[in-house]
Amino acid sequence: MGPITLTPADDFSHRFLEPEDLPEGCDEYYLRNQQLGHNPEQYRRLRADELEVLVKNGNNAEDWDKVLVADPFRAKAVLNCEFAGLVRIGKLEKVMLTHHDLHVPAGLTHSRVINCDIGDNAAIHAVRYISHTIIGEQCILQSIDEMHTSNYAKFGNGIVKQREDESVRIWLDLMNEAGGRSVLPFDGLIPADAYLWAKYRGDTALLDRLKLITQQQFDAHRGYYGTIGAQSVIKSCRIIKDCKIGNAAYIKGANKLKNLTVHSDFDERTQIGEGVELVNGIIGYGCRIFYGCKAVRFVMGDNSSLKYGARLIHSVLGDNSTVSCCELLNNLVFPAHEQHHNNSFLVAALVMGQSNLAAGATIGSNHNSRANDGEVVAGRGFWPGLCTTVKHTSRFASFCLLAKGDYPSELNITLPFTLVSNDVANDRLILVPAYWWTHNMYALARNAGKFAKRDQRKRKTQHVEFDTLAPDTVEEIITGLDSLAQHTGRALLQQAGSHELELTTGHTALKNNDARLADTVVTIDNAEAGSRTAILRNPARSYAAYRQMLLHYAVRNLVDYLQATDDSTFQSMLEDLGTQPRQTEWTNLGGQLMPAYAVTDLRARIGAGELTSWDAIHEEYDRLWAQYPRQKQLHALATLRLLLGNDITNEQWDRALEESVNIQRFIRDQVYSTRAKDFENPYRQTTFADPAEQEAVAGTIEDNAFVQQVREETEAFESLIGSLKATS
Repeated sequence: MGPITLTPADDFSHRFLEPEDLPEGCDEYYLRNQQLGHNPEQYRRLRADELEVLVKNGNNAEDWDKVLVADPFRAKAVLNCEFAGLVRIGKLEKVMLTHHDLHVPAGLTHSRVINCDIGDNAAIHAVRYISHTIIGEQCILQSIDEMHTSNYAKFGNGIVKQREDESVRIWLDLMNEAGGRSVLPFDGLIPADAYLWAKYRGDTALLDRLKLITQQQFDAHRGYYGTIGAQSVIKSCRIIKDCKIGNAAYIKGANKLKNLTVHSDFDERTQIGEGVELVNGIIGYGCRIFYGCKAVRFVMGDNSSLKYGARLIHSVLGDNSTVSCCELLNNLVFPAHEQHHNNSFLVAALVMGQSNLAAGATIGSNHNSRANDGEVVAGRGFWPGLCTTVKHTSRFASFCLLAKGDYPSELNITLPFTLVSNDVANDRLILVPAYWWTHNMYALARNAGKFAKRDQRKRKTQHVEFDTLAPDTVEEIITGLDSLAQHTGRALLQQAGSHELELTTGHTALKNNDARLADTVVTIDNAEAGSRTAILRNPARSYAAYRQMLLHYAVRNLVDYLQATDDSTFQSMLEDLGTQPRQTEWTNLGGQLMPAYAVTDLRARIGAGELTSWDAIHEEYDRLWAQYPRQKQLHALATLRLLLGNDITNEQWDRALEESVNIQRFIRDQVYSTRAKDFENPYRQTTFADPAEQEAVAGTIEDNAFVQQVREETEAFESLIGSLKATS
C-alpha cells in the first residue's frame, strides 16, 4: 500500500475514533465535550438568513447542519472558508483583536476547519487546514499551513494509548547516551522527579512504580483534541500537530511543533519564535524559545529560554535556565543553568544547577571507554571556563571552576570551591581549593542573590536552595578539611622521614600555617586518572578559608533561628535544638536539599505503593521543604560544635559571633577589592582616552550596586550581632 489512501469525500471528517475505542453509549465527540469546558447546548443551528450570507461569502460545508454557532453570530465575518464535521463557533461580534502592532477582525477567513470548537471572538485567518482542535476565546490564528490532532495524541507525555504497542512509548535517555537511565517525560515533571527516576536504577520496585504512576496519570483513551488557550496568538507557522497550548501563548514563525504540552498563562506567558522545531516535549510556564532552536524528547522547566539555534535533545532543563547557540544532549540539568555560546557542548551529564558553561567548553565529548556509556556528575556552581574539554567519566564537587584546557583524563575533584587548571608545561594538574573565597569573592557572594533575583516563577513546584553555603557544600568542606590535612601531613612526614599520623600532623600544620609548608609540595591522590601528579596549591590558606566558611555558615543559620524564635537565647536555642549527631549525607534532589535518609524513605514509600501519584510525591517534596529550615539549623549547630567542641559556652558563642562579623567584613572588603581589579586594570583603561570617559562608560566601583548592597548587609549584620551576644 502506498503512503496515500483514498477516502469517500462524504466520509473523511468522520471516524476520528474507531468503534472499539468508544465506550458504550458514547459518540466520537464525548471526550471533546468534556474538554470544552462549557455547555455545548449553548450552540444553535444557522438561521436561513445567516446561511445565505455564508454561502454568498464563498463559504461551503460538508453539512451545514453540523456548523453550530452561539449568539451573537455575525455571518459577515466568515469569508471563503470550508467546514467539515462538527464545527462549533462561539460569539462573533464586530470587534478587532490587537496584539502588539497586529490588528485583525474577529471572524474566520480563507480557512479550512474540520471538527473544531472555536471560542468567542476568535480570529482565524488563512489557516489552510485545522482539525480536531479546541480554540479558546479571543485567539488569533493567522497564516498557518497545518494544525491538527491525531486520535492518539499524547501531548508530549510518555504514555501509550489504547491498542498501542509498548514500542511507541517516548523515553528520555538522561545522563547517559547508552540509555541506562531512561525516564518517561510527563506534564508536571520537575528535575527532582527526573533525578529520583534516573539515579536509583538498582531500585526496581521504585522504577516499576514510577512507570505505572506515569501511565495512570493520564487517560489512555483515544480521542482527545488539541487545545489552544484563551488569547493565544499563533501566526506564520507551518506545522502544528498534537499540541496542547496554554493561555496567552505567543507563537510566530515556527516550522514544526509536534506532540507538545506548552504551558502558558496570563502571568507567565510562553513565547515560541521563528524557525523553531520542537518535537516530543513539555514546555514550562514563562518559557522563551526563539530563532531556529531544535528540541527533541525534552522537558523545559518554568522561566527558561532556548535561543539562537540551541539544540536540546533527550534532556531535562531545569527552571530559570538560559541556553543559547549550543547543544545539550542526554543531560539532566538542575535549575539556574547558563550556557550561551555557539561552540559549547554538554553531553551525558548530571549538572546540579547554578552552573555556567563558557564558549568552547565541551563537557563529556570524549569517551574513555569502548562505548558511549560515560557520564559527568557536576555539583552546584559548576563553571568550566573557555575552551575546556572534559572527558567521561568525571565528577566535580560543588562550585568547581575549570581553567581553560584540554584535560586528557578522567577527573575526580572532591574539594569544593576549587580552581582546577591543566599545567601543560609541567604535565601536571593544579588544584586551588577555596579559590572562590580567596580570589573571587565578588562572584561567590553575588551568586545566591543573583539566582534568587532571576527566579520569576509564579508556581515554584521545584524547590531550590540558592545559598552557596548549605548542608551539601558544608559537608564537602568538612570532608575537604580532612583531605587537605591527610595529604599535607603525608607530604610533611615524607619530607622529614617520620611515621607519625598523617591526619593529625596535617591538621596541626595547617591550623598553625607551619613554616615548613612554604617549601613543601603537597600532592593529592585520585584527582585524575593516569600517572600525572596533582598538586594542591596554598593548602594552608585553603584550610583557613574552609574553616571561615564553616563558621560563617553555622553562625548565620543559628542567628536566623534566634531572630525567628521569640524570646530565645543562646542557651534556650541549645536546649531546643539538642545534641543530635550531625547529618552528614545530603541529597540534592533537583535543586532541593534534603537528608539522604529522607530520600531513602521516599523511595521505599513509592515502591511499596503508599504514594500513588505524582501529586502525592510532590506533596512529599513540599513537606520535606517545610522541614528544611530547622534541619539546616540543626546541621549548623552540629557544625559549630565540630569547630568549637560539644559543650559550647556563652563566651565561645560570643567569640563566634565576633568572628562571624569579622568574616562578614572580610567578605565586604573582598567583594570590593575583587571588583576593583576590573576598574584598576591598566589594560582595561587602554580603550579610554581619560578617566572621565572610563567613568562615563563603565561607572565607578563606588557606584556598583552589589558593592553597596554588601556594605549595607554588613552594617545590618554588625548591628544584629551586637544585640545577640549571650554575655552582653
